[in-house]
Amino acid sequence: MSKQPQRLPLTAWVVAFLVAVVLITAAARIFKASERRDIEETAPLGNVPEFRFTTQEGKPLTRADLLGKVWVVDFFFTRCPGPCPVMTSRMAEVSRALNKTKDVRLVSVSIDPTHDTPEVLAQYASRLNADPGRWIFLTGPQKEIEDFTQRGMLQVLAKDPNNVPTHSTRFLVIDREGRIRKSRNLDEPELVQKLFMDIGGLLREPMTGTASPK
Repeated sequence: MSKQPQRLPLTAWVVAFLVAVVLITAAARIFKASERRDIEETAPLGNVPEFRFTTQEGKPLTRADLLGKVWVVDFFFTRCPGPCPVMTSRMAEVSRALNKTKDVRLVSVSIDPTHDTPEVLAQYASRLNADPGRWIFLTGPQKEIEDFTQRGMLQVLAKDPNNVPTHSTRFLVIDREGRIRKSRNLDEPELVQKLFMDIGGLLREPMTGTASPK
């Protein structure tokens, strides 16, 4: 007669099960620790308010048009004698590097809309070789621009003793759901590289149903 295979005692099965649990748990921890964390998750700094402004092409642009996109916004004016040329050059660097990234927009809002009409902005953008599909310049009614900048985006806006506008030199990084996620100042070391990291991290975040791309 052939011998029946011996069954392992119950204690052996229990030990084997516990060993398997320990190994699986350890592997899960190692995998989690090895995941990339390219952008530190932080609470949103605020929400972009509703707006309706006009682009350099004379087209309307609203908050809803940018849902589903990651965008960087700054505030400037074309006659600016101060930091605007440097800010614009930084945005140009970002624009050139992201020329094949379809879900990113750069948005420059004029805080001198009386002078900076769509025609003026179009000429300014043309000198920068700015692609209107990627880098958008906005103008609008003075009061609405001021409310959007100060109350909505929480940025400094004033006038100096010579009645020249003064404004924030910050770049705000907005996620696909229209939330302000990062604020970078013009004088930060390696600013453009930091903006790339911010943008890349937000692009990797999963999109919700409210952030459908257009």
